Amino acid sequence: MNNFAVNFDFLTLHAFLVENTDFLLGARFQKIQQPTRQELIFGVRNQGETKKLYVNIHPNFFHLCFMSKENEQKRFIEIPSKPPMFCMLLRKYLEGAKVAKICQPENERILEFYFETYNELSEKIYLCLAIELMGKHSNVVLYNFDTNMIIGCAHNVGAEKSSVREIIGGLPYAYPPRKTNTIISGLSSLLKPDISANETIDNYFAPRQEAEKTRAMKSKLSSVAKAKLKKINNSFIKMQKQTTSVEKADTYRKKGDLIMANLYDNKDFSPSIEVTDYETNTAEPSILKITLDETKTLKENANQFFKLYTKAKTANEKTAEMLENLKLEKEYLEQILYSLENDQSMGDFLEIETELGNGKKDAKQNKKDSSVSPCLNVKIKNFNVYIGKNNKQNDYIVSKLSRDEDIWFHTHNCAGSHVLLRVESGQEVTDEIIFECAKLAKEYSSAKLSSKVGVIYTKRKFLKKPPAANLGYVIYKNEKEIIID
Repeated sequence: MNNFAVNFDFLTLHAFLVENTDFLLGARFQKIQQPTRQELIFGVRNQGETKKLYVNIHPNFFHLCFMSKENEQKRFIEIPSKPPMFCMLLRKYLEGAKVAKICQPENERILEFYFETYNELSEKIYLCLAIELMGKHSNVVLYNFDTNMIIGCAHNVGAEKSSVREIIGGLPYAYPPRKTNTIISGLSSLLKPDISANETIDNYFAPRQEAEKTRAMKSKLSSVAKAKLKKINNSFIKMQKQTTSVEKADTYRKKGDLIMANLYDNKDFSPSIEVTDYETNTAEPSILKITLDETKTLKENANQFFKLYTKAKTANEKTAEMLENLKLEKEYLEQILYSLENDQSMGDFLEIETELGNGKKDAKQNKKDSSVSPCLNVKIKNFNVYIGKNNKQNDYIVSKLSRDEDIWFHTHNCAGSHVLLRVESGQEVTDEIIFECAKLAKEYSSAKLSSKVGVIYTKRKFLKKPPAANLGYVIYKNEKEIIID
């Protein structure tokens, strides 16, 4: 794909119009959809055929064409459950309406559809849908041709945005100011006699829209993952600071024990006592002075130290558990960031978007999101090797694709893909095959540029996915490690 972008010019629009006039004249607009503020889809039916007329008024991708099914998929069009107001307006006035006339004003990137329809009083009226494809000024305007008053538009343009031309419902419709010098350049330079203008338009813009949406999705997901990772790292630091050290907790216990061991050698309600510390690892026991609450008895002071010990011990246990969960979540997000750097298709990013929205899934949710894009499959001699490109694919490899005797590979202590060596009955796995799979595990990991990387491997039957674990997380046993330079 050529990265040099060209604009949709009036000659391209003219070529499209000449090519499709016979189909558009007398056609009816049936199903109208508005996926985004800058995209519209019109179901146009005529001559026993229905086509999808796609209109894009994005400043970088402004164009119109009849979409092929293949290019519709490349545009990743998602129809919102609640249609925008402009879409509802177009449905009200245009669905079922018949195209009576089509016009392109001279040297303009404007396509006008004139409809013959009826108002609420069953009176015949003429409406015009003006599709203006003019870079950042692109718009779609519906106005009453009889009164020349605007009914609605995709983008309102008030006086604060333009002192030359306002486009708001209730105002008269006027053409944009004409340019004194018309420059003929743009997509028309790519038109060829043996290829239809519509096909040229569709095939030019669809892959560019795909690339842009993929780039935007990657950027968005990276920002979300990094924000979550930053929050987890901050929580990790705060919790570590709040943790009472094991030594301090054990000091509370020791003081309680020493007080109880010396109850009869000391008096109650004393500010402090001195006791022999037999727990020191020295030749001679040391004397330990313990500060007390003189409003309490020795036994009450001992119980107070025992309570402090129990509280600190419980807090440490809970903190350790929370720190472990944060560690797992951190590893999970690092794995997602690794996947984002390596995944290239929009389908992969949509899977990651699902992950970020619901990393830990219940059975019902897993069933709902069961579709998985194909894993990477490579051949090593007569063996099939599967490589997961994200956590969802990693989970699929372990949960659905693998069998007990297959061999699982993963880089040690760093984010990376799950690599699965499929072992068929009668196949002998040699050291050479193991080494090649380990090299793949390194290549598809965040440590691919490191000089030496440890790769662990074990049979699938020695893997286990803990309940409610994040996608792609497993625990293993009977593993071996191989170092890859």
